[in-house]
Amino acid sequence: MHVTAIIAAAGRGQRLGAAQPKQFLDIAGRSLLERSLYALMASERIDDVIVALPRETLDSPPSYLLQTSKPVRLIGGGARRQDSVAHAFAALDPRTTLVVVHDAARPFVSAAVIARTIDAAQASGAAIAAVAISDTVKQSSAPDASGARIIERTLSRDRLYLAQTPQAFRRDLLARALAEGADALDATDEAMLAERLGFRVQLVEGDVANVKVTSAEDLEQAKAKLRDSGSAAMRVGTGYDLHRLIAGRPLILAGVRIPFEMGLDGHSDADIVCHAVTDAVLGAAAQGDIGRLFPDSDERWKNADSLELLSMAVDQIRRAGWMVSNVDVTVVAQRPKLLPHVDAMRVGLAARLGCDAEVVSIKGKTNEGVDSIGRGESMACHAVALLRRI
Repeated sequence: MHVTAIIAAAGRGQRLGAAQPKQFLDIAGRSLLERSLYALMASERIDDVIVALPRETLDSPPSYLLQTSKPVRLIGGGARRQDSVAHAFAALDPRTTLVVVHDAARPFVSAAVIARTIDAAQASGAAIAAVAISDTVKQSSAPDASGARIIERTLSRDRLYLAQTPQAFRRDLLARALAEGADALDATDEAMLAERLGFRVQLVEGDVANVKVTSAEDLEQAKAKLRDSGSAAMRVGTGYDLHRLIAGRPLILAGVRIPFEMGLDGHSDADIVCHAVTDAVLGAAAQGDIGRLFPDSDERWKNADSLELLSMAVDQIRRAGWMVSNVDVTVVAQRPKLLPHVDAMRVGLAARLGCDAEVVSIKGKTNEGVDSIGRGESMACHAVALLRRI
């Protein structure tokens, strides 16, 4: 099963009254859209993501949409939410069998809610996350001439739920719902379009924390939630790696092949930069180390691309609720000179770390002729990673 997530992020958020669309507003150092994107990418159940954006942002989208550990496609949205979802649907990977739709304005969705929704949709064809209403619900009359409303009846809350996203659908089912509901003027979500065609849409347990930011008050409450939970906390980790230099091996550092007469000896591609950075990010998140995740006794990692191993480590720390803020790397080698390759190395690392290249530092140092590094027999790397809460 191939699962694609669609993020509806093309709205204007006019009810919020901000100078920019609400999905780009900052809470504790990250936008609503960025938090929603990383929450979906952190799910092991989702293979790729399509983001529907305001068309004017497509030429210069935020960098976090371009440097991701899973494939992300950007498309221009439409006038209505359902138009944006339809545009994204048209860009689905041919392999996609199940589609998850999520609002960018719900930045606190959990992996558990995502998984429950996908499982239910896989079994029944369509499912949404929802929370049961706990307050007594009154249905009112239309306002009279003075603006007053009168209670017409009290509704039984036993079967009333507040709909959330994610909402998940079998691909063929959502295709019909979008096509046949294209003229619906009052559809507020995809489940409503599916319901009108007679499809059974299953409810799964949502999360009261999975709030939608609609008003200025919602935004302030979201910021307060992050402050109170310590979600803006930072973690620091260090990493170190050393390998011998031998003839007959390519020299690969941060995924870049460096012209040199020798290469580093190791079970994988022996990329000491990736190995040190991997240990640094795993250590900061208290998620073990590279030897525990990718032991050299396992043939799966024989000649492995260490950039791929780094991506897997970054996915693991994201599932634990962390993302990379910045990384500082020092490569210790007598030869070759790294300066001509540093920019390419920084870009390659940043793409796997999910951050801007400008927050990735790589420096080269010699060992002044001392010990095996100074004699040109080995190379080493030190790395420091700073993580912040998602």
